[in-house]
Amino acid sequence: MDKPAISRPEISGKVREAGVVGAGGAGFPTHVKLSAQAEIVVVNAAECEPLLKTDQQLAARYPEQVIRGLTLAMEATGAQKGIIALKAKYKAALTALEPYLSAKIQIAVLPDIYPAGDEVITIWLTTGRRVPPGGIPLNIGVVVNNVQTLINVARAVDGESVTTRTLTVTGAVKKPGTVTVPIGTSLREVLNLAGGAREEDVAYIEGGPMMGRRITDLSRPVTKTTGGLIALPSDHPLIQRKQMSLETVLRIAKSVCEQCCFCTELCPRHMIGHELSPHLLIRAVNYKAIGSLARLASALTCSECGVCEVYACPVGISSLRVNRALKAELRAQGIKYQGDLGKVDPLAQQRLIPSARLMDRLRLRSWYQEAPLALGIYEPEEVQLELQQHIGAAAVSIVKSGEVVKRGQVVGEIPAGALGARVHASIDGTVMQVTPQTITVRKGGAEK
Repeated sequence: MDKPAISRPEISGKVREAGVVGAGGAGFPTHVKLSAQAEIVVVNAAECEPLLKTDQQLAARYPEQVIRGLTLAMEATGAQKGIIALKAKYKAALTALEPYLSAKIQIAVLPDIYPAGDEVITIWLTTGRRVPPGGIPLNIGVVVNNVQTLINVARAVDGESVTTRTLTVTGAVKKPGTVTVPIGTSLREVLNLAGGAREEDVAYIEGGPMMGRRITDLSRPVTKTTGGLIALPSDHPLIQRKQMSLETVLRIAKSVCEQCCFCTELCPRHMIGHELSPHLLIRAVNYKAIGSLARLASALTCSECGVCEVYACPVGISSLRVNRALKAELRAQGIKYQGDLGKVDPLAQQRLIPSARLMDRLRLRSWYQEAPLALGIYEPEEVQLELQQHIGAAAVSIVKSGEVVKRGQVVGEIPAGALGARVHASIDGTVMQVTPQTITVRKGGAEK
């Protein structure tokens, strides 16, 4: 592929204008990543959450855009190497991407394990480098973006703002599929695109079965980071676990934890040398925070992958929920983690979890099914655009109720001097309501 005829600052500038954020995680503004210096850009296409299929299908369908986005990211950061992390089982994506490889752009074939998609683990598996605890990939010269993010980077340089999101809708639905919808489309409409639920008593997870969260309100809008919508029977163990209250989680932890250490031995971050030890955090919480502040602060390095609660613990303790509560309390107090990187567990590679085994442990085998990529873009009558779909400060509305807007028009601007991302109208229409949190746009309205 020809080298882009565009300067490094122009690339990050166009990405900023287009409102590109990390599509595979918390939504870190991509223009900030591309303004940094790096040696390697890694494409996280591991997609290790069971049932989700978005990245593998996008890579197979739009390989040229993925490679162009990667090339632009390398150009912007000065990186001399690009690595696409793909599982061997994603054969269609591998076949589609192979013709575009070069001396600088390579594919790293990953085993079918969980959590290959945790960016810290992805970097370790593909480069051998380890992100320090409490650190970020840039600390070791690496930038990570997922497939949909890089497609958005390629489109941004062509002047196209982020107005759609592709996500998998699967589980207990009539027609599982991977669909593309305007940002702000309600999850109920997304569910309807899959034919609706195929059972009466169904609950929903937004995101993947491991890291996603149970939701009860399907009027919630799709955002730039919505990874998927999974329907499962309400009595499914995964649903029961996710709806458990924190008080119940803490009571179970205090009454049945036997300090077997399985949660720590299988913790991916611990295995590559981070101090994070879930069993010690459970002990500290159970016995009124006995232990050093540094030990408690190690909860801040938890990726919330869910291995500890779903796979490792033999008595059903949710170390993840305990860590999440600890993180919220530590952050409220302004505490940051400071610790050294230890040695890699010599059995680390062997302790990563085979996806097939995880699927069986989660009792998802019967819900694993094809979810083909639909090529069209759904057209809703109304969208609700959240002003904070990213890490950092919420965007500030620059439109008013009654104003007519066009798809791709900026409606939410980054506050001056803040970390943030722009928000754009995802359909042509009229602004019906503006609040500090959302902008509602409905199709139609008076002509300009």
